[in-house]
Amino acid sequence: MRRKLLLGIFAVTLTAIIYSCQSAQQLEQDRYYVNGRDIYLAHCQNCHGAKGEGLGELAPPLTDTVFLKENKTQLAGYIKYGLEGPITVGGKVYNEKMPAEDTMADIDIAQLIVYITNNFGNKQGMYSTEQVAADLKNYK
Repeated sequence: MRRKLLLGIFAVTLTAIIYSCQSAQQLEQDRYYVNGRDIYLAHCQNCHGAKGEGLGELAPPLTDTVFLKENKTQLAGYIKYGLEGPITVGGKVYNEKMPAEDTMADIDIAQLIVYITNNFGNKQGMYSTEQVAADLKNYK
């Protein structure tokens, strides 16, 4: 009986250790996510909403996972340079100007994108500063 109890405790402990260990990549993504949340609260929440729901006819929601996936390479440019002209999100056209955040460093943009693309129903993983630099270089 005592042996079964010890074996059970060992199994539970081992399972907890395995599930609590995260890879270095996951830890980095988690750090980006938390920092991105703070950036979102300071720069984006007023228009895009606390839950990414958008602001009526003025600002599109960030809950459209299809739009974010299809336009992931454009997100850094939208953030850095702003957005002017019509954009269709979730079948709805938005035509208000999004202000540029041209003072944001690549790391800030990467962290913000990790937060947005892994929140509000999105699960797109990591987005690095190298990806930001490449996407800004190729931005239309």
